[in-house]
Amino acid sequence: MRESKVEAHLVKRVKAMGGEVRKVKWIGRRGAPDRLVMLPDVLFWVETKAPDGFLEPHQAREHDRMRAMGQVVHVAYTIEAIDSLMNQYGRAPT
Repeated sequence: MRESKVEAHLVKRVKAMGGEVRKVKWIGRRGAPDRLVMLPDVLFWVETKAPDGFLEPHQAREHDRMRAMGQVVHVAYTIEAIDSLMNQYGRAPT
């Protein structure tokens, strides 16, 4: 499975929950998570990877920096991980 399928599933789930999701690309900064997820009263970041993928060291450092500033950053490698993550925020798949 490709990373793009995991990411597309995230977008589908967020929209099904009535949320918004944005693709993130930061100029002059490497390692930003792929997506910003906005649900009512909830905001978090998601880095998607292929099941056989891994975080690059610069990504892990940036995620740690963001967490140190109080940001919630998740990493998901599979569609099942996306489903589990979204279930934590209140709704099972429809």
